[in-house]
Amino acid sequence: MEPTVKIAIFAAVLLGVVVLLELGLRWGLGLGRPPLYQADDSIGYLLAPNQQLRRFGNRIAINAYAMRNEAIQPQRPEQTLRVLLLGDSIVNGNWWTDQTETLSALLENTLRSQLSGLSEQAYTDVEVLNVSANSWGPRNQRAYVERYGTFDAQVVVLVLNTDDLFATAPTSLQVGRDPGYPDRNPGGAIAELIDRKRNQGRPIPGLKEIQNESGDRVGTNLAAVEAIYQQVIAAEGNMILVLTPLKREVLPPGPRDYEIKARQRVDEWVADRGIAYVNFLGDFQAVDDPETLYRDHIHLSPTGNVTVKDALFSVVRDQLSTQPVPSSL
Repeated sequence: MEPTVKIAIFAAVLLGVVVLLELGLRWGLGLGRPPLYQADDSIGYLLAPNQQLRRFGNRIAINAYAMRNEAIQPQRPEQTLRVLLLGDSIVNGNWWTDQTETLSALLENTLRSQLSGLSEQAYTDVEVLNVSANSWGPRNQRAYVERYGTFDAQVVVLVLNTDDLFATAPTSLQVGRDPGYPDRNPGGAIAELIDRKRNQGRPIPGLKEIQNESGDRVGTNLAAVEAIYQQVIAAEGNMILVLTPLKREVLPPGPRDYEIKARQRVDEWVADRGIAYVNFLGDFQAVDDPETLYRDHIHLSPTGNVTVKDALFSVVRDQLSTQPVPSSL
């Protein structure tokens, strides 16, 4: 066989392998089209609006308001119960959670199944809005609410985890630089795989200084929570604060001293305002095998999501039972 023929055959085989690999990564895993982020001067970053994609077999939909929801009307429709979940990756679910299995979708389904008995108001529909992004802290969340408001939600649920009490100031430095925060689609599935491998862990100029923020972070973040609370009150809604623990907190020996002190400050803030508060530390510790509630050190497993959803349903129901019927309905 002529050398040129051998080279041609080898090139054809190699091309076929590359094409099959590209298609396998693209259609099998969803690589090549990651969820995109958008830098923002005040919020830091948010998910780019109007995305529909599938990642590792899970469907992801982002609407015009950077929510992990289908399209909504900014003004709440009449006779609709609207709950706004505000959080980080625990609420968002990221690529490992299908759209139908997010905390917001689970809560919406449960509320819808119990709609007739939720309150004196005859609601005919329910929407649970998912306002979240990976690694958001209270200051990111405050900036979002200051920008967009609460969308006429009767109930706003702020879901924090222990690490959020120590979150740093919003920044957009990682957008387009960190592989976890892309701002454009890569050149293909193989290109994404190579880029992620090449850029994973690469230092981002200026980010370390922000992550080393000094001062009273807990106090600063509680001030942001206070600002969210005031915005909810001004919109005539009810606010529920939720705090989920890290996995190591539910295992012996429990939270560290600085976490205990931060939690005490949250307890005092809640007590001063008399708002509904769901602290999952004790509940999670009481589970026979609390590790089943987690998929890693912080994010909830499907079992953990259902546990949180059940508790949220109960407290939302209680809030609605004491809430006046809106005059506009």
